[in-house]
Amino acid sequence: MILVVGATGLVGSEVCRQLRVAGMPVRALVRSTSSPEKIEGLRSLGIETVIGDLRDDKSLADACTGIDAVITTVSSMPFSYQAGSNDIMTVDTDGTRKLIDAAGDAGARRFVYTSFSGHIDISSPLVEAKRTTERHLMASRLDWTILRPSYFMEVWLTPTVGFDPEHGKVTLFGTGTAPISWISTRDVAAFAVTSLMNPNASRAILELGGPEAISPKEVVGIYETWLGRKIEVTGVPEIDLERQQTSSTDPMAQSFAALQRCYARGDAIDMKRTSMLLLRALRTVREHARTLSREPVATG
Repeated sequence: MILVVGATGLVGSEVCRQLRVAGMPVRALVRSTSSPEKIEGLRSLGIETVIGDLRDDKSLADACTGIDAVITTVSSMPFSYQAGSNDIMTVDTDGTRKLIDAAGDAGARRFVYTSFSGHIDISSPLVEAKRTTERHLMASRLDWTILRPSYFMEVWLTPTVGFDPEHGKVTLFGTGTAPISWISTRDVAAFAVTSLMNPNASRAILELGGPEAISPKEVVGIYETWLGRKIEVTGVPEIDLERQQTSSTDPMAQSFAALQRCYARGDAIDMKRTSMLLLRALRTVREHARTLSREPVATG
């Protein structure tokens, strides 16, 4: 039985789907406040759901009973933040540490942890939480894999962070010229599932990116070609992002500004060897762009 934590989230729900496609038995830890529709969606896949919380030791012990492996994709960042209940300390630091300990105490064999790119290295509360959790996992009795994905297409190339090509406006952080290995959440989920079975992923830190490293400005060009029109681009200088980070007293705001600063500096990841773990092609930014609802407009 595989326990998935973060099962109603963007990556976690895809992990659950892929595990079931592979015929694996899955248990999903969900919160009492989770969307009933999302919970029912998991159950419709034949997934066992259990109510629990990373702050509740007993619920974690119960969820881990009889589990062979754990995959966690849970994080308070960036859009589910709630101070005191779903924040960096309660989820990314204390909560995930408790989950690791509960899995080890229950006799689980494997633990796959979704962190983020090693190039995201500007000090912030979230960076410290992720790296502290990585160290705790590596020191545990578990056989582990740490996934370090770059910037998600499904987050950083959406209107949520100011990237809205369908409405003709895009905000870029920094100059927009530093290459980033944008990765699809679908591929991150696939690496998580594959890591359970591939011995090359055992006790390994996997830096994950898409099949190509391209700059945000190049991404805009791809969307302009697909849509057949120009997009208005606004840049946020890195110095302004640094001011935002240093002037804020909120851990989440500090962390998000740090993520934006690292985006401005780029995150190119060589995937020549790591991509072989999947035995299939990684999703490209061009493929992601084609998910826009409208048809491309002919140019020239």
